[in-house]
Amino acid sequence: MKTKLNKREIGIMTIALVVGLIFGWLFFHGPGNTNSDAEHNNELQSEQEKTIWTCSMHPQIKMDKPGLCPICAMDLIPLENDMGEDISEPGEVQMSNAAMKLAEVETAIVKKGKPERTVFLLGTVKPDERNISELTARFGGRIEKLFINFTGQNVKKGQKLALIYSPELISAQKELLEALKYKETNPGFYTATRTKLKLWDLTEEQIDNLEGAGETQHYFELLSPISGTITMRHVAMGAYIKEGNPLFEVINLRKVWVMFDAYESDLPWIRAGDEMSFAIQSVPGKTYTGKVKYIDPFINAKTRVAKVRVELNNPNLELKPEMYASGTLQSKMKQTDDLLIPRSAVLWTGKRAVVYVRVPDRKQTSFLYREIGLGPKAGNFYIVLDGLKEGEEIAVNGVFKIDASAQLAGKPSMMNPDGGKVSTGHNHGGTQMSDEQMKEMDSSAAKSNTNLKKDVPQAFKKQLSAVLDKYLELKDAFVEADETKVEAKAQLALEALANVDMGLLKGDAHNMWMNIQKPLKENLSGIVQMKGIEMKRSHFSIVSDKLSEALKIFGVHTEKTVYLEFCPMANDNNGAYWVSLDKEIKNPYFGEKMLTCGEVKEVIQ
Repeated sequence: MKTKLNKREIGIMTIALVVGLIFGWLFFHGPGNTNSDAEHNNELQSEQEKTIWTCSMHPQIKMDKPGLCPICAMDLIPLENDMGEDISEPGEVQMSNAAMKLAEVETAIVKKGKPERTVFLLGTVKPDERNISELTARFGGRIEKLFINFTGQNVKKGQKLALIYSPELISAQKELLEALKYKETNPGFYTATRTKLKLWDLTEEQIDNLEGAGETQHYFELLSPISGTITMRHVAMGAYIKEGNPLFEVINLRKVWVMFDAYESDLPWIRAGDEMSFAIQSVPGKTYTGKVKYIDPFINAKTRVAKVRVELNNPNLELKPEMYASGTLQSKMKQTDDLLIPRSAVLWTGKRAVVYVRVPDRKQTSFLYREIGLGPKAGNFYIVLDGLKEGEEIAVNGVFKIDASAQLAGKPSMMNPDGGKVSTGHNHGGTQMSDEQMKEMDSSAAKSNTNLKKDVPQAFKKQLSAVLDKYLELKDAFVEADETKVEAKAQLALEALANVDMGLLKGDAHNMWMNIQKPLKENLSGIVQMKGIEMKRSHFSIVSDKLSEALKIFGVHTEKTVYLEFCPMANDNNGAYWVSLDKEIKNPYFGEKMLTCGEVKEVIQ
């Protein structure tokens, strides 16, 4: 019985062991583990699906899947894990390393230094005003003979210029001869008659000869008071003259002035005593040097220049009045410890100067918009008056691209210092949207603009068309690279802009025009005020952007086709647009250098 029980127990234990092994296998390798693997795979898949895709040039674009940037059509890249972890200020423009390379962004440290500048001046040769002698008639008479046959004849001091017959002079000679008889008894009368003849330009030698001869001379010899050149001859032989009539002008050209034109921006760099080197256009291969002797204390109201005088000896008479001169002056400011930044770091918009300052202690490169005050231009640098501190880091190359990113992201930028969204391109900020959502948004915006155009009064469109007409004249002046004409046409465009009545617009249209009108006015004023055709062209590109924006929003009152054209090489290869009525390209940013560089980007309806 005991044996049987043992066998039975053994059988039960064996069965229990087998069942336990089966359950153990099911627990570790069965369906439960399959679910765990599936969950793990789902987590990995979920992590992959959470990858955010962005544009290296426009980091505000964020998508949930790969594709093309809606702004520049570049391939999107995965957003790095450490991007966006920094606590950033609202106005910061973030750029990935890839974006920095593509935009060719370079930075530099703001430092103090000694401002230096080479000042280029244009001028003309002028006579030394101290060596100009004007001969006038001291008494009435008649020109009996001329010894000077033509203007431009060289004469020496004391040389005869003319013979004059004068009854008044004969009477004065008789008085002298009569006074000579009473010289001892009445010396005062004698001295008075002799002085009278001296005041009539008779020399001591002529008076002594008269006294020695003891008789009057019927003709008076007019002598040159200085050596020089006859530049004016006001009389002819046989002419009658009255007291005070001009006779001859004599100029000594052995010492001349070179009068240079200095603009207001040049004056802080020029001081009396500075040495200037210059060349004369008609004397090639020779360089002259001289010191600045005088700086005009007044600015000419019409030309906006002050005269700077350099004096020069001219022994061989090779320099002649009105010859053109081009001079250079190496100058240093009196202050020797100023903050300096490269010119390429500054964006100009009307009266405002803008830089982008790199934010320190950021894992991802970030820049902040900042307006600064600038002093005089120092060669390739500007002197900073306020707005920056020594040691701060600023962008010095690719600044336009940083500003474009800021504008598209609705952050403070050159054309929108207060921030906020702009109406250029696909401005979706950092919002993640699908392609379908973007298309819907663009379609909605297009319909909105179409409806807006319908509500814009024809009177406003006519006024905007008048601005377009003056803009086109301005564009043609840039094609010709005629700086004077550019300023005149920009002034006319400003006047046309002032005639636009924004009271004709209501609601959103009114607000849109206000946002466009201000930068238009500022940059047209910049074209008028700034010197240098390239500086004016930088303002023109902004004028073109804002005007094209206005034409798209409000429409234009013209039957002609309006083209929006683009040159990729303008603005230091950043590209720039302009508006034209001609499909044939005539580039206003390069003129004759690259007249046909560009393409038609859009037809504005």
